[in-house]
Amino acid sequence: MIREQHLKRELSTGSICLDIYPVGNDVLAVIQGGDKPHIGCAVLSVPRKSLSGDGTVSCTSSVINITGHKDEQICRFISESIAAELKVNVVCSGGFHIDNISEEGIREVIGAVRDITGEISIK
Repeated sequence: MIREQHLKRELSTGSICLDIYPVGNDVLAVIQGGDKPHIGCAVLSVPRKSLSGDGTVSCTSSVINITGHKDEQICRFISESIAAELKVNVVCSGGFHIDNISEEGIREVIGAVRDITGEISIK
């Protein structure tokens, strides 16, 4: 089971926040940050046995993107990570935007998303 959580990471370009909400046995995750937080994507991940046959848990995910938004990588990572770990359905939605962000800035955001997802307390 997971409890409600609010995680935040400071970046050189602002901050990124991840909010986790239990919804029955499932999870809703909301990611937002940068100078223009928004909903750019929604990912629904459903856990299943990996197709590799090694007994690990993987996910099947459905994605809805708003045209022109590139938030899928962030939302998919969070949604699939939580779903595989907890073996529950997960929806992750939100968005991160910085005008004219550099390649280095993008790498920083992706690293922060990986780090903050690893900080989720599972109890």
